[in-house]
Amino acid sequence: MSTDAVTREELHHREVDMRFYRRNDGLLEVEGRLVDTKTHPFRRLLAEEDAPPGRHLHDITVRLVIDADLQVHAADARMSATPFNICPGAAAALQALVGLSIGAGWNKRIRELLGGVASCTHIVELLGPMATTVLQGIAPLRVVSAGDPEIDAQRRFRVDSCYAFAAEREVVVRLLPHLQREKPGTST
Repeated sequence: MSTDAVTREELHHREVDMRFYRRNDGLLEVEGRLVDTKTHPFRRLLAEEDAPPGRHLHDITVRLVIDADLQVHAADARMSATPFNICPGAAAALQALVGLSIGAGWNKRIRELLGGVASCTHIVELLGPMATTVLQGIAPLRVVSAGDPEIDAQRRFRVDSCYAFAAEREVVVRLLPHLQREKPGTST
């Protein structure tokens, strides 16, 4: 059924915002923010009264400072709105990220270090798209050093990482011909 045929009432709004910055100290910074709001009064667990429509249930900002090799130098979170007063204590767990590098296995490592009771579910949720934002943000900066062997290793990492970068598809054939392979079921 098409949504055009029915009316809808918004009950919850989640906004996720990702931003990537180049800093004047030579480092890079990625910031992710998650904001949850309700469009109707709601009672938070342990609360004595309803929160009015539009009041943030969550307003969480996570920041990572990284270098050009994608190694984390600093990590912190600001939790401006949370359902419980104790939630901001979860931000301290981000210190475990200092020294890690964004790359293969990032999401798995984040879940190992910060999953469950170690930190906040929403912080963990933000860190995956933040890594993707870093890769998108740094890509134009890396094009400049296209002959660099490390950049070639990063290109190799992209092959078979998604639909477009399948080794037999046009993107790899045109951009990375030395890494292409024949489509399954075809032979020369």
